Amino acid sequence: MKLKCVIVDDEPLAREGLSGYVKEIDFLELTGEAENPLELNKLLDREKVDLIFLDIQMPLMSGLDFLKIKSDLPMVIITTAFPSYAIEGFQFDVMDYLLKPITFNRFFKAVSKAREYHLLRQRKFESIQEIEADKFFFIKCDNKYEKIFVREILFVQALQNYVIIQTEKAKFMTLLPLKTVEENLENSNFIKVHKSYVVSVSKIEAIENNEILIRNFKIPISRNFKEQVLDKVLKVNLLKK
Repeated sequence: MKLKCVIVDDEPLAREGLSGYVKEIDFLELTGEAENPLELNKLLDREKVDLIFLDIQMPLMSGLDFLKIKSDLPMVIITTAFPSYAIEGFQFDVMDYLLKPITFNRFFKAVSKAREYHLLRQRKFESIQEIEADKFFFIKCDNKYEKIFVREILFVQALQNYVIIQTEKAKFMTLLPLKTVEENLENSNFIKVHKSYVVSVSKIEAIENNEILIRNFKIPISRNFKEQVLDKVLKVNLLKK
């Protein structure tokens, strides 16, 4: 598995030097270059990026200013000719700090640390996914207790004092408030799209106008939830020109 990386520096020679280093390392893949943070921001909208090599002093906006205003960034390694920026840079949880002129040995040490962190985070994510795959709860339907696997739920609908839990196999109705079911779905891949609906993000097949399509079901998206729905469902996965 390769780390997809981006080089951000207003100096062509600096970008060329880092690009050459990247080509020498088999677990790195250069997916783009930018002259300033504004170009980087556009690149992040259209590309999956694991690692950013970010210069500090650039026109229009400094690297540190970009770190201050941008959240949920991939891993960042700062590159600069000024050692005084190191302490401030580490306040933003950057992976490492490379002082120009950057030697290959120092570069390799920094990217190796980034790779180890990425692998550790990936193993943690896979472990959580395994736990989620086996997660279940019971609900009372009439005189029977039904076992519901979270991974099989398509959506949950509130209906007065009842909820309908629609799974891949069947529909279940139980005397529970929607909030109780929501609490049991916390940390799972679900999102509230309407005051009466919670849906599984991974089961969404399409979004059309103000409706979510899951199999043969059409689920309304309310105005109050539309922005957060589009952000969570489309932000990372939407392909752009």
